[in-house]
Amino acid sequence: MPKESKQELGKRGEQTAATYLEAQGMRILARNWRCRHGEIDIVAEEGPTLVVVEVKTRSSRSHGTALESVSPTKLARLRMLAAKWLTTQPTTFETVRVDVIALERFAGDFALRHVRGAI
Repeated sequence: MPKESKQELGKRGEQTAATYLEAQGMRILARNWRCRHGEIDIVAEEGPTLVVVEVKTRSSRSHGTALESVSPTKLARLRMLAAKWLTTQPTTFETVRVDVIALERFAGDFALRHVRGAI
């Protein structure tokens, strides 16, 4: 079986994360939302909370764990992007949260770690 490209791995990781979030009762509002400032992997709704989700997928730890690859700078950017996304929406939310879903696959299935309120 040929090795999966980085893009294919990332795409499968994002699909796994979206399926997981829906199973947790969240509603997916957008995927891969882009503006000139950056991209949000998944925008979801959990009750009155807007949840911006960064998905990191790894097939090895040669560059650290998937979770370690999300820097404080990246989390701050996601908060800013959440504010930008909100300006495009007619809906308001009581709170905004940034979550990280770290997926690691070394042999077969993904191991998933969900960090709620990463900042």
